[in-house]
Amino acid sequence: MLRIGLTGGIGAGKSTVSATFSECGGIIVDGDVIAREVVEPGTEGLAQLVQAFGEDILLPDGALNRPALAAKAFVDDERRATLNGIVHPLVGHRRQEIIDAVHDDAVVVEDIPLLVETGMAPMFPLVVVVTAPIEMRVTRLVQQRGMDEADARARIKAQASEEQRRAIADVLLDNSGSQGELVEKARDLWYNRVLPLAHNIRTRQAVSPTPELVPYNQDWPDDAQRIIKRLQTACGSKALRVDHIGSTAVEGMDAKDVIDIQITVASLDVADELAESLANAGYPRRPHIKSDVPHSDDPSLWQKRLHGAADPGRPANVHIRVDGWPNQRFALLFVDWLRANPVVLQDYLKAKRAALAAQDYAEAKEPWFLDAYGRAQEWAETTGWRP
Repeated sequence: MLRIGLTGGIGAGKSTVSATFSECGGIIVDGDVIAREVVEPGTEGLAQLVQAFGEDILLPDGALNRPALAAKAFVDDERRATLNGIVHPLVGHRRQEIIDAVHDDAVVVEDIPLLVETGMAPMFPLVVVVTAPIEMRVTRLVQQRGMDEADARARIKAQASEEQRRAIADVLLDNSGSQGELVEKARDLWYNRVLPLAHNIRTRQAVSPTPELVPYNQDWPDDAQRIIKRLQTACGSKALRVDHIGSTAVEGMDAKDVIDIQITVASLDVADELAESLANAGYPRRPHIKSDVPHSDDPSLWQKRLHGAADPGRPANVHIRVDGWPNQRFALLFVDWLRANPVVLQDYLKAKRAALAAQDYAEAKEPWFLDAYGRAQEWAETTGWRP
């Protein structure tokens, strides 16, 4: 099963994307629908809301008066936190009940309006965020939902900012155009990224893009941070640290459009224990990967485990290495060494460009790394570098 997260600010157009995904075959778990369900008359949720906000949030028939609740709950952070503290756990429990009943091959789209606020984004192999300019969202809420403008602006202000949503977005769907344009974007995303990702997770396949150097991309650090949080969630306390390494971690450097991440663990046995969790998170293990290039009398200290991203839209390599082993330390040292030495950086770029013409890109770079290892160690000793 693939679970993807879908979110967007009120009035952004998330419902259109959710409906399109449903038409494409996705199983929609709608947070708004569940949130209404868990506070229906006679439920524990409604009783808790009445206790917290008063009897006047009820209609004469005993149902929840949502505008009355909103008028009380959205006035400040403390009251909003009280509302969320009641509703979120109930929604989470009901959501899990629905997901547990879904067949294993399904693609489940979890429509969660407050995905940022709940901190759940790293739980999903893919997060889709629908966005639109604030003024356009206000106009839609007033014209299409009949909201008072002041209420619409208050609702928008009470939710996460656009910057916060962008930070968790693997995919950002811009809905500043027509509804038809948004539907086409959602369909394209479903068939060209969501379904391939689901297939790769199910079959435990990592994507292997063709080696090609591209100019430094300002999005790489943000992409790396999303991957890091996802890996930290999957690994829990078994990951001693998770770092962005490799060329994409060096600002201004041309590199392959592949994010390299290092997970540091206590032993290779722990690395093997993480294989299933990482595969489910979207990072299956790559088979038959040789060890890093040995630079010592004990090649066993250069072993590792290597996983790769199943997502064709964001290639990545995940190197799992043992804490204190030379390959683990060198991966961290190498980034700092390149950052501090522009001449070395340019020299490495030349080696990478030359390696592109070889049959095996990684193998062609090995002679350069054999020499670089000693030079980097000398720099570390001179500068007092520590991981």
